[in-house]
Amino acid sequence: MTTDHEAVRELLGAWAVGALMPGDERTVAPHIADCDPCAAEATRLRAVVRDLDGPPLTAGAAPADRGLALALRTRPPASRAAAHATPYAAAVSGLQALLGELAQDGPWGTPVVHDWDVHDTVAHLLAADEPLAVSLGLRAPSVWDGVDGTPWRVTWAARTEESLARERLRAPVETIASWRSQATALLSSPEAHDAELAGRATTLMGARLPLSDHFLVRAFEAWVHTEDIGRALDMPVPPPLTPHLWQLVRLAVRILDRALGTKAPAVALTVAGEGGEVSWILGSGAEPVSAELVLDPVDFCLLMGGRVDPAEVPRGISGNEPAAHQVLTRAASLAWL
Repeated sequence: MTTDHEAVRELLGAWAVGALMPGDERTVAPHIADCDPCAAEATRLRAVVRDLDGPPLTAGAAPADRGLALALRTRPPASRAAAHATPYAAAVSGLQALLGELAQDGPWGTPVVHDWDVHDTVAHLLAADEPLAVSLGLRAPSVWDGVDGTPWRVTWAARTEESLARERLRAPVETIASWRSQATALLSSPEAHDAELAGRATTLMGARLPLSDHFLVRAFEAWVHTEDIGRALDMPVPPPLTPHLWQLVRLAVRILDRALGTKAPAVALTVAGEGGEVSWILGSGAEPVSAELVLDPVDFCLLMGGRVDPAEVPRGISGNEPAAHQVLTRAASLAWL
């Protein structure tokens, strides 16, 4: 049986973002006043929300000014999240700023990606964050959690379809509030603030990775879908801040190297752009390097996210071109977004 205390704790995320129903507000406020643990948790959640909000956009700003404001608001929030969680915090802040530009009766039905519109894309992100929230004990498992023998991409798609069906019955502002509440809970978790706790490995989306990497995966997806929405609405979205971008690059390289395995021809991958230049040897470590491949960090991430055609992505290639193209094609094949 769920106690009043447990029921209120489940509502604190919605309280922090101002998304409570009137009846729930009458339950939560008195409880917080009398319960020190819930009051402390509510204070921490509200602080995270303030950090994510950033400075308000100026009303009536010209498009260029609005783009600058959005760029400023994608700076990392002034929270105490550990380094592995700050890219996700910044990505949440960036998407929140972009959605804040839209009126309640705005272009929510604009096609974005796949067969999703703007509203659907946020609903997808709500579903996409759920497995990490379940893993951290922030929400109860759904019917799709713990399913054995079903390919993860099948359960991933089913979870999204379930979320779309549910959220299409709600107003976009309600979907955004639910997404933001869940993101706030993730960023308030002990694992978002403690690198040692985030070192625990868990399997999500078919990949067994430390929780710290799963936070980066969430940042990656939030940024890519923010870019999707911005492109659909002709509202340019800046790339992640340079330190965050390179965290995403390094994660993507680790995933790509694992996918290529040790039997693939050895290829030297260099990612070079703002923030530096780093090289890795992918594929067989027992064979001489057969090709060299150079990519920009943003292009590389968009390739891994399935947003750039491997035949068209800007790159530099020397040596065995088929081996280099194999790396590009494999990178694009890993996209789940």
